[in-house]
Amino acid sequence: MSDFDWVVRGNIVDPHGIVENGWLAVQGGKIAARGTGAAPAARESVDATGQWIIPGVVDGQVHSGSQANQEGLGWASRAAAAGGVTVMVDMPYDDPEPVASRPHLDAKIAEVERDCHVDVALFGTLNTQHGLAAAAGLIEGGVCAFKFSTFEATPGRFPRIEEDDLYDAFRLIAPSGLACGVHNQMQEMTRKNIARLVDAGDTGWDAFMRAHTPLIENLATALIYEIGAETGARAHAVHVSTSRGFEICNMYRRNGHRASIETCVQYLMLNHEEHTRRFGAKTKHYPPIRPKAEVDLLWTHIANDECTFVSSDHVSWGLERKQNPNVFKNSSGGPGLETLLPAFWTGCEEHGISPTMVVRQLCSNPAKHFLLDDRKGTLDVGKDADIVILTPERYAFDPSGSLAAVNWSSFEGREFTVRVAGTWCRGQQVYDGQRIVNQQGDGRFLRPRQA
Repeated sequence: MSDFDWVVRGNIVDPHGIVENGWLAVQGGKIAARGTGAAPAARESVDATGQWIIPGVVDGQVHSGSQANQEGLGWASRAAAAGGVTVMVDMPYDDPEPVASRPHLDAKIAEVERDCHVDVALFGTLNTQHGLAAAAGLIEGGVCAFKFSTFEATPGRFPRIEEDDLYDAFRLIAPSGLACGVHNQMQEMTRKNIARLVDAGDTGWDAFMRAHTPLIENLATALIYEIGAETGARAHAVHVSTSRGFEICNMYRRNGHRASIETCVQYLMLNHEEHTRRFGAKTKHYPPIRPKAEVDLLWTHIANDECTFVSSDHVSWGLERKQNPNVFKNSSGGPGLETLLPAFWTGCEEHGISPTMVVRQLCSNPAKHFLLDDRKGTLDVGKDADIVILTPERYAFDPSGSLAAVNWSSFEGREFTVRVAGTWCRGQQVYDGQRIVNQQGDGRFLRPRQA
């Protein structure tokens, strides 16, 4: 009788090394053993010889509920599995009401356990409606982090939090050890720049970047870290698109503060001159897609291992919200769960960066950041058997077959160098390279470990 449920053989990528022709053995949904040479007996085997085996991706920034009746967690989890994502960390800014109270959190947990194909961790937030006192219930309920914004994207759903309230929130959350993530954008400077351009009739494809200068982002980034330094909280800038943002974070780190930093794959793989010119408002993000020179600088911080993690910032806006000739009237963001892994892997390959960096940035680092690393993020013995097989293959990405709620992407036509051939979550196959093969409700809600 075999000792294991199944084994897989291939080139195993760990955060700090690659094991060629290695094997993993899975039992009871966990990595039970691993090694090289002859694999042990098992009831089933998967031959991934010549392919890459990596841990399941932890996407630290997903917005599945931003548009009511559009996608939701269950549908998003299908796209996640197709992209090798086994943990979605979902943001709190749901339409019409953010997750700022325990009842709303409990309802969202129920949605995870009813609808999802992969595992999900959840952000919470605080607002004026429920007050700072709601933090205790959200922490007890199992949020893995908090999210705030220095900019009001949507009244009610995505509000701005004033600096004094942000200070109080950080101070309140700090003892929990949970990260305080903040959308880093100075509101008044943004609004004045937009008003000036609109008054001048300057609203075309290139106006959005010019309205959102690096200074708007960098000042907000510094504000976040300074409040973190004052309160002792884990201060986290959620989508940094400038090299200066990394320099600011490094300064606070050197001084012993718990500063962390995230960029999104679109800021590494898209540029203003080529992709925004081609796709227009499809590439509209907060912050904007930057010029190629800035993109090149961002890659130096990736190569130097200065980024905490890379995320997708996924949101499946209907295409009708991306087609206004006035760029400022379009929604910000785009689908990304299926492209995060192949795009970032491709970018690392193009910049001569080892696949081990992919695993650090997409798997082990975000698992640590959200206090999920006791179960997720690596292929160590005892961890959940969240496993992704990647086939080396050059192809142009075609979003028409996407498993997300929409079939468009600003990565359309971009050549990738790996394809997701299979995704397993806790030892159960979710995606076979073409279709979802598990059931809704097989995903689980993830509580963070004690900090």
